[in-house]
This record gives sequence, C-alpha cells and structure tokens, in this order.
Amino acid sequence: MKPIHGLLMGATMTFALISCNNKNTADGDASTDSLMESTDMATTYKVVPGKYVDLNTGKEIYIIRDDNNGYATDSIAKVPVEFYINADTKDTLYRTGMVVNNLLVEEDGKWMLDETKVKIDGDEIKLKDGDAKIKMDGEESKVKDGDYKKKVDGDESKIKNGDYKEKRDGDDVKIKDGDTKIKIEDGEVKEKN
Repeated sequence: MKPIHGLLMGATMTFALISCNNKNTADGDASTDSLMESTDMATTYKVVPGKYVDLNTGKEIYIIRDDNNGYATDSIAKVPVEFYINADTKDTLYRTGMVVNNLLVEEDGKWMLDETKVKIDGDEIKLKDGDAKIKMDGEESKVKDGDYKKKVDGDESKIKNGDYKEKRDGDDVKIKDGDTKIKIEDGEVKEKN
C-alpha cells in the first residue's frame, strides 16, 4: 500500500487546482489551464491537521495524520477519513492530503474516486480530465494536453508547447522559443537569436 500512497502524494502536484465534479450538477467542467498551472507546482501535499468537513457524513471533524500510514484520521473517533473538505479553500481532499476536486463521483450517497478519470495499477497512476492526461510511475511523470507536453524523470524534464521547447537537467537549462535559443550551464547564460 505504501507505493500507492507515495504515488498519490506525487499526483497531488498535478491535480491540485482542479474543481469538484458531481454527476448530479452541471458545473463539473474544469479548465485545463488550471491543470497546466498545477503541473508546475513544486510542492507535494500531505495531511494537515485542522478542522474540516467529512464529505460522506457532512459533519465537522478535526483531522490528524496517522503516523503509521500518513492518512487523514478523525482525531476523536480515531477512524480514517477518505474524503474531507477544507471550508476555507473549498478543496476536497483524499485521505493522503491530495486535492481531488473534479475527480469524484457520488453513487448511492457515497463519494468515491471517479474510475473514468483515475486509474491505479500497481505503482502507476493515470489521471484524465477532458483532453488532459497525466501518467505517473515513481519519479517519472508525463503530462499531455493538446500541444502541451511535459515529461519529468527525477531531476530531468522536457516541456514542449507549440514552438516552445525547454529541457532541464538539474540546474542546466536549454530553451528554444521560435528562433531564440537560451542555454544556462554552470550558472552562465548564453542567448542566440
């Protein structure tokens, strides 16, 4: 279960800003612009202790982090909480602290991850929202949305968006934007037009 927990924590980097989806409402469409913004976030999420609302019961609870598995736990009942709402940000969170807005469905009064948008297969997680697709496997991730593509493998990353290309390897960066090329190597910036 720990590999899935780690992958779900990593997945939060990519789906942190998407809004909540409910089959029973018409406002489930999320902008992929916010999805693309969230792929560049360098933070990972974890369970933050505080007052929240349990999505399945509607009751206010105080969440703490279970030290054994890292999951959100009701501090009084001492039971895991699968989905909970941060009333300040209006975000819905999964038991790992991952923001799961637009990734949920309600069936028979119970909320669950939408299997048409989230697929977990061993160490691999696939997320789909409209035309945007994200695949994560350990330290590797791929994002595709129209012309935008991003591939990350540890400290290395590649981004392509139309005529714009960017390649990073640690602190070294190469950027090509149309006819302009920028290279940052060992702290030295070189530009060609």
